[in-house]
Amino acid sequence: MQLLFIYNARSGKLNALFDSVHKIVSPSTYSCKLCTLTHGTFQERSLWKDFRENSGIEMLFFHRDEFLQKYGEVLESKFSYPVILRKTEEALEVFMTKEELNALSSEVELIKRINARIKIL
Repeated sequence: MQLLFIYNARSGKLNALFDSVHKIVSPSTYSCKLCTLTHGTFQERSLWKDFRENSGIEMLFFHRDEFLQKYGEVLESKFSYPVILRKTEEALEVFMTKEELNALSSEVELIKRINARIKIL
């Protein structure tokens, strides 16, 4: 099993710069809660990074355009982004929805939710 984290953001350095500015100027209107939970303005949050590196969970990370390029544009309307998917041998399944991500207030809550869901799988 793999978890695929798909950010509601576009790849590239220029887009990353625009996203950082948006987080500073108008954080309440920033459209990617997953980005906010896992990254500060300029870098990955240290607690999240430690979890990612030491959890034993296989995680893959994509910007929306990278995900669609790899898995096909046909999936664009199937999911609301950001989203966390679980990849099995058979399919991609929703692990955590956009609405669930939007309800979280910190990386601590995200980590707890991931750990709780992994235990029931």
